Amino acid sequence: MLARFWRVYPFLLAALCVPAHAQRWRIQYFYDQNDSTLTLLDLKFSSTQHGVATGYLTRKSNDKPVVLLTEDGGANWSLQPVKEAGISLFLLDDKLGWMAGSKRIWKTEDGGHVWRQLPKLPDIQTVYFLDAQRGWAAGEQKQIFETRDGGEHWTDLPAAAQPETNPDYTTYGSIAFADGRNGMITGWSLPPRGGSELPEWMIPETSVARRERPRLSIMLDTRDGGATWTPSTTSIFGRLARVRMSPKGYGLALIEFTDMFEWPSEVFRLDWKAGGRSHRVYREKNRLITDLAALPGGGGYLAGIEKSDKVPNSPIPGKLKIVASSDLDDWQDMDVDYRATAHRAILAALDADNAWVATDTGMILKLDRSRQ
Repeated sequence: MLARFWRVYPFLLAALCVPAHAQRWRIQYFYDQNDSTLTLLDLKFSSTQHGVATGYLTRKSNDKPVVLLTEDGGANWSLQPVKEAGISLFLLDDKLGWMAGSKRIWKTEDGGHVWRQLPKLPDIQTVYFLDAQRGWAAGEQKQIFETRDGGEHWTDLPAAAQPETNPDYTTYGSIAFADGRNGMITGWSLPPRGGSELPEWMIPETSVARRERPRLSIMLDTRDGGATWTPSTTSIFGRLARVRMSPKGYGLALIEFTDMFEWPSEVFRLDWKAGGRSHRVYREKNRLITDLAALPGGGGYLAGIEKSDKVPNSPIPGKLKIVASSDLDDWQDMDVDYRATAHRAILAALDADNAWVATDTGMILKLDRSRQ
């Protein structure tokens, strides 16, 4: 019976063969200049060698958009200027990719060296492509767009307007696919409190004294590669910030709390093949999880920071924390370079062995599972 178990779950055997103390996240890149700072907003790897990070340099209160490129798995990175800071990235392969900026979508056909501007799409938060032609872009103002020609032309996705929420307070922030047919777009609605005419995210200083309250989460589900989308809503505490799906039939969903709450964040397991059932698998009172990875071979990683206070959007960075699980129930802390601190961390994981994390403090770390 044990022999059959290891044949069915070889990834667990591989993980257990490497002692936990030998699995360490090591700094590959650290921007450390006296006259400027680097903020990284997203990181993607299309293969074990090719990766792109996006963000901006700040020098004397002036921001300069940049990308970081690697062709050797992160051993070396080149810093290049671009015309707009990318909020999110999507890489289809080592050549073709898209970047969502605050004003428009950008496209690269040479791995990230040159970015060509596409039609203007303001307030986009995320972009995702199934192939070289078919893709979606989602963001603020209750906006989801789709394209059938690689981003040259975009049209409104009708399902985005179906939930009964005010566009001024509604954001679609995450797009995830498990395979070529099964996918999900998620978002949230944050109406103002009292008589304020502004969304809550525009007045974060007032949230310090506020208690968390239920908010509307939105999910658009497809089972036919995006030909049709089925919307649903539910009232939860916090916002559904990010979803990752695995072809194994499960996914991970990140809930972030923006006001005073007992936990900074929670992570749920989604069984999308079993009717979308979910249950909580991780939360810690002193941990703010900001990104997650559902690994294709099973298991997952969570990345975030250690919180020493309950202040939302605290200016003080916390120690980078990464946890791993082979079954999504038992999560173990991993060894992370002690110098790594952040406000937010972004994961890029191809599989259990090839994973990177970027911080908004200008660091990129890679998982080292060697025995040395």
